Amino acid sequence: MPPSHDYRFLPLRRVPIGGGAERRYDRWIAALDEELSDPGTDRNEFCRRVLGDIFLPGGVMTEEDAAPGQLTLPTRVLLDQLDPRRITLEPEYYAETDVERYRSVKPLIWLWEMFDKSLLGENVHLGVKFRRMLAKRIFASCGENFKAFHFVKLTFGYGLEVGDDVVVHRHVLLDDRGGIRIGDGASISDYANVYSHSHDVSDAQRVRTPQTVVGERVRIAYHATVLAGVELGADSMIGAGAVVTRDTRPSTVYVGSPAKPAKKKPVRARPRPAPDPLAGS
Repeated sequence: MPPSHDYRFLPLRRVPIGGGAERRYDRWIAALDEELSDPGTDRNEFCRRVLGDIFLPGGVMTEEDAAPGQLTLPTRVLLDQLDPRRITLEPEYYAETDVERYRSVKPLIWLWEMFDKSLLGENVHLGVKFRRMLAKRIFASCGENFKAFHFVKLTFGYGLEVGDDVVVHRHVLLDDRGGIRIGDGASISDYANVYSHSHDVSDAQRVRTPQTVVGERVRIAYHATVLAGVELGADSMIGAGAVVTRDTRPSTVYVGSPAKPAKKKPVRARPRPAPDPLAGS
């Protein structure tokens, strides 16, 4: 690692968005949030309509919208993908799936994943707020100021307990099959994998599902893997590409495969937290 004096305190800055777009984004998300807050909202229909608005603006969204004979078979198959009742996701095939809980979150997980595949997905301002809105209704619990960037992959979703000020970066897998608890201020970097299930060496149909715990202020660096049942001690750091197979000690840096303690984190006075331009409830 470079000497500590090479590092500078560089908080995030606010990025202006022109043309009135920021107001439009926030109004749209507020309207969706209000609709989802209504217990009478049909989440499947909500998902189908929002995906139709994103992918087929002003176009035919259902067979009923089309004239007789207008839709080709491939077009009808395409329209099926808007409706979460007409697709399957891998967790639905797992024997231990809580069918009722998954039925409730599946439309929102499908909406999350298809949003990410749209033109909207890599817009950071819009994407972080859109996913935060969904996370509050997918996770078992979700604290304030949660930030997920594009192409985060969930398993059940309902097995996640997430604290305040948690950041999950691009292309992260959160396999919450056995449950994952993420403490306040934790950060998971790009392409990391956090698992909470494993398979028997001799029989892959024998599955172990212990909860995995990511402690407060833990940092998991790029391409690291955390295996099922591990507890990462508060303020510990997992180095890039490391594979964690055992619990980690607090305030310690772990590197390698399997990950081993490399050094204690130096004690430094923490600066006053800088304003977060993407903060929200």
